[in-house]
Amino acid sequence: MTLIDLLLLLLVAGVCGAIGQAIGGFSRGGCLVSIALGFIGSLIGLLVARKLGLPEPLPVQVGGQTFPVVWSIVGSALFVAVIGLISRSRR
Repeated sequence: MTLIDLLLLLLVAGVCGAIGQAIGGFSRGGCLVSIALGFIGSLIGLLVARKLGLPEPLPVQVGGQTFPVVWSIVGSALFVAVIGLISRSRR
């Protein structure tokens, strides 16, 4: 994997994480948080999809690596929603 491939993979993960934050309704942090959410979301999304036996609808090939765009967005939205529920202040 070259440097360009890594930067492209980080860009795709950042966009997926940002979309997941928008869907989840809880936004905290900037670009690095979106990238981390994209990668965490892809792990969570792939885990859920494999347990349910669902296919990978939109994989993106970057430098020989496959990145699951749809499952990354779904997983990051779920993760952000759970974090938002846990960290909201109670009044």
